[in-house]
Amino acid sequence: MQEVKKIFKVRKAGHAGTLDPLASGLLLVLFGEATKFAGPLLDADKEYVATVKLGEKTATGDAEGEIIERSAFQVSGPGLQEALKKFEGSIEQVPPMYSALKRDGVPLYELARRGESVERPARRVEISLLEEIRFEAPLLELRVRCSKGTYIRTLAEDIAVALGTVGHVTALRRTASGTFKVSDAVGLAALEGMGEMQRRGRLLPLTALLAGLPRAELDAAEESRFRNGQALAFEGVQGLCGVYGRGGVVGLGKADAGRLRPVRLTATQGAE
Repeated sequence: MQEVKKIFKVRKAGHAGTLDPLASGLLLVLFGEATKFAGPLLDADKEYVATVKLGEKTATGDAEGEIIERSAFQVSGPGLQEALKKFEGSIEQVPPMYSALKRDGVPLYELARRGESVERPARRVEISLLEEIRFEAPLLELRVRCSKGTYIRTLAEDIAVALGTVGHVTALRRTASGTFKVSDAVGLAALEGMGEMQRRGRLLPLTALLAGLPRAELDAAEESRFRNGQALAFEGVQGLCGVYGRGGVVGLGKADAGRLRPVRLTATQGAE
């Protein structure tokens, strides 16, 4: 993050969703007014390409941990497809000990490093896409599109168990976040090699963050009230939506039962 701030010479920057140390791929970086929209962006579905090594379980669920169990396996094509189907849709998932979730203010990974294990309640997550890309034993490459809060390491371990063995993630790449795709992203090295005008030209406007949301248009009087925190009588949209005034983006709103309430507001009128 510090490198990006330096490249663009900005003081305020944020991101929408961290990546595990061994993961690569898409990271949405936000500047200025866009940082206010990080929360809703974190709620967006993510897409990953994961490589799972079957037959070996590690302490961390990925290649960083020591191998703690080995298991022979024999997986057929039909058996693999049958196992994957079990994890499509809404599923219960127990978060791993090696995670940033906290127990009594202490991250679980710190407890795990001390050799401690605590009970973690299962959480419901949504797997909207789970498909095999390639299987060359012992490596299984998968494409996963999932809701926020999904642990791919845990999903990989659970799939391995469904296949009658154990497994862990050896590689993980985020390929999409909401409507944004890694194929449209620019790496740090490429940014550093660009001139300032070319670099600025790769920045997306604030409206790009709201492109996939329903649109609520306000007149001047409505915008004034909305910016003052007032809910408006408003029909035609439902749920989270982008709110626009005569000059551009006003912010994010949430519409429910004919009322539009502010969620996030830009600091100035006419934000693009």
